[in-house]
Amino acid sequence: MKNIIFTCGDVNGIGPEIVIKTISNIFDPAKYKLNFLCPKKVFIDTARNVGVTFPFEINKSLDLKESEIVSIVSFSDAHLEPGIPTKKSGEVSYKAIEAAFKAVWKNKADAVVTAPISKKAFQLAGIKFKGHTEILAKWSKVSNYMMMFHSKNLMCGLVTIQEPIESIPTILTQKKLDTAIKITVESLRKDFGIKEPNIAVLGLNPHAGEEGIIGKEEIKIIKPVLLQSDYKNFLSGPFVPDAFFANKLYKKFDFVLGMYHDQVLIPFKLLNFNTGVNFTAGLPIIRTSPDHGTAFDIAQMGIADSGSMIQAFYLADKIIDNRRNFSER
Repeated sequence: MKNIIFTCGDVNGIGPEIVIKTISNIFDPAKYKLNFLCPKKVFIDTARNVGVTFPFEINKSLDLKESEIVSIVSFSDAHLEPGIPTKKSGEVSYKAIEAAFKAVWKNKADAVVTAPISKKAFQLAGIKFKGHTEILAKWSKVSNYMMMFHSKNLMCGLVTIQEPIESIPTILTQKKLDTAIKITVESLRKDFGIKEPNIAVLGLNPHAGEEGIIGKEEIKIIKPVLLQSDYKNFLSGPFVPDAFFANKLYKKFDFVLGMYHDQVLIPFKLLNFNTGVNFTAGLPIIRTSPDHGTAFDIAQMGIADSGSMIQAFYLADKIIDNRRNFSER
């Protein structure tokens, strides 16, 4: 039996709703022990709104023993203020992440599936982290990690994460790109079972710099790394980004490595908005999440699509199996 924890995310967004819908969809007590970190009042009000089809009990702490009943862990007295990021919602979402991390870090749970958080609520609560990726990397004491995105159509990742465009040329170095390639290969092998991955690397500039006419990063940084990498036999590129996606070349590769956020996320979300999954590669723990935000505009309307959260659960389930099989080799 696999023990998987869901976090509520920002309680004033769609997080609680899509978690409840997901558990209703995937509930299988013969295979999974499920815990949902969510304040009692938030859970009850959301459940009343969307309906619950699974047996549950409300506890004050994580119940990680095998059980056919879903454990709703009420760790806060928070209530709903739909559509509004608040100091309280930031604090609650942070505490849920913290409790889930402690459980997976101590090997008391196999994976955590996180609902969307609000950077604004984090700011109001005085929390300095940008998001889940940075929090979990810090707590895991990992300095090299990657934001990956997974779907049936496309799997991709970012060399730089959520950085201002003006900072990218400064942040992008040969060392950073080489590290990203290593994380990619190791994760594809361990987490996805791809022994010899075929990886496409995108250029940074329009037309991939057009031989230095539009930008020098391809010549000075990207091409040298591709030629010198320990995994050069797995790498192709740098590709012209717009033509790469327009010609659907991504279908020929196991993975696409982009240089910055929107370069990869725009095509990924166009292809997979309701089914894409965010995965943090390079961590000793397993964490997945839906590839969308809090959707404050539709909070507590009962209309949120849980497809991406469902896929996040099944990806976590798959990675648990792959890591177990990898460690047994």
